[in-house]
Amino acid sequence: MDAQSRGRADEIDPADQWVLNPRTGNYELRLADSAAQARPKVTAPRRSPSAPSTPTKPAPGVPRPRRGDPPPGGRRGGRSRKLGGGGRKKALAITGGVVAFLLVGGAVAGYLYYDHLNGNLSVTDVAGAGTGGFKKDQPINILVIGTDKRTGAGNENYGDKDSVGHADTTILFHVSKDRTNATALSIPRDLITNIPACPTKQPDGSTKTIAPTKNTRFNTSLGQEGRDAGCTMRTVKELTGIEVDHFMMADFNAVKTLSTAVGGVPVCLDKAVNDEEGSHLKLDAGEHRLEGEQALAFVRTRHGFGNNSDLDRIRIQQQFLGSMMREMKSKETLTSPKKFLSLAEAATKSLGVDSGIGSIGKLTDLAGELKGIDTKNITFTTLPVKDNPAEPEGKKATVVVEKSLADPLLQMIRGDVSLTEVEKKEQAAKEAADADAKAKQDALLQGNRAAAADVRVSVYNGGGPKGSASTTLNWLQNSKGVSKSSNDGNAPSKVDATQLEYAPNQADQARALADMMGLPATALKVGTADASAKTPMKLTLGPDFQQPGTPLTAPAPQQLPQDVQQAQADKAICAK
Repeated sequence: MDAQSRGRADEIDPADQWVLNPRTGNYELRLADSAAQARPKVTAPRRSPSAPSTPTKPAPGVPRPRRGDPPPGGRRGGRSRKLGGGGRKKALAITGGVVAFLLVGGAVAGYLYYDHLNGNLSVTDVAGAGTGGFKKDQPINILVIGTDKRTGAGNENYGDKDSVGHADTTILFHVSKDRTNATALSIPRDLITNIPACPTKQPDGSTKTIAPTKNTRFNTSLGQEGRDAGCTMRTVKELTGIEVDHFMMADFNAVKTLSTAVGGVPVCLDKAVNDEEGSHLKLDAGEHRLEGEQALAFVRTRHGFGNNSDLDRIRIQQQFLGSMMREMKSKETLTSPKKFLSLAEAATKSLGVDSGIGSIGKLTDLAGELKGIDTKNITFTTLPVKDNPAEPEGKKATVVVEKSLADPLLQMIRGDVSLTEVEKKEQAAKEAADADAKAKQDALLQGNRAAAADVRVSVYNGGGPKGSASTTLNWLQNSKGVSKSSNDGNAPSKVDATQLEYAPNQADQARALADMMGLPATALKVGTADASAKTPMKLTLGPDFQQPGTPLTAPAPQQLPQDVQQAQADKAICAK
């Protein structure tokens, strides 16, 4: 598209072209004068998006609908989709864009602007790395990746200007099943982990599988050896046991454009900062409103706060994102059509997503799921790590997972347990329901237990880590004496959580196996008819399964170790 058809004629921001007419109550698209042209006016009539509209002549500078064009939110046939950036900030930034779409919905100009935003998106086929969708009655897991690829004016000053980019900042954003809360889990880039085999889609439509790599930095899961965002999604699933639905990716430009579109992001500094060595951030102690290059320098600095580590930088980035969320949900932003449209432009231009959410219509649906979450119920946390013991003393450049802290945290996320307090009334009702369910579960588990040698079970993998069925079989036979067990490979279909199916006359065997495996009563599924003497029970391992003997019941928030770092998005914290 040329500058005019992208709504940028004469360097005018599209957000400045929508003006409220106080006489009609409608928003009107007012384009700037161009050579030998008078200023036209297109009025957005108040009608539902589905209502038919009378064809009108598009204003100069607005592209004319063409035969075969898709409806708003659809994909234009033959359009190539470029790989670009996107980010965690957009989950709420797009929410502002939703209102902007409603303002222009139903008008010809509205349709054209909607289609224009659709064309801004960069879409990647991640070759089955994500679920490709989300269910309204299930949690949503979005992997937000900030890449350090140095594209864009001025960004070559930040380190290696020729870098293909890494997974420099990675956040797993878990939205609860009831949409009342969310947990944002940061994954350190210098974490030593395994990167699984990764199928990637090539420009010619073929699929190339990149070989797995063991004991390497997490940030090499993107960019290196041709890895795409799907490789990072697969790495996160193997690392956490959490199925990822979608990804959003942002580069340096996203921080600059979004912070500017929202009118600056407020930050507080406990002390003055002068980072001459890295980001060149120079700020006095106190409060500041950052945008553009200054905002990018703030989230990039590693020499301004704490002990100059990447873990301290993660905390600074979390504080910045929390402040940006508060700014996007503030009254000043919610009542400003200009800010809505500026955010829509900035978000879509800097947004890279998977094909499952690769249109404005799908992103709008996703934003609708997220917009009701109060910032006080959004918790930032970091995957607990410790210094890599394999490194020599005095050279601590990488970290490994601190399992004693990470296991209960990941178990809470997999179990959809909030790290924050939701509304007291809702919490009380949930606790009452949980107590009633627990009483029923306890009753189910009461009764006799069979001897290990009498337990018959077939083990299937229905979404657990690779090799889970064989690992569990070996554990049952060699550690627990369950000799009448077998590994039946992959289940016919995946399950949402680990489950044990048994007949009424196998209840004593089910209780015995539940005790060994740490299965909650909710995992026990009793049939209606008795089984024959040699018929085995069916144990299907789900995504909540980590290793045999590890209890699957998620701990309560108060049981989370105190050393697990947490910060709520509604609280302003001064960077130290």
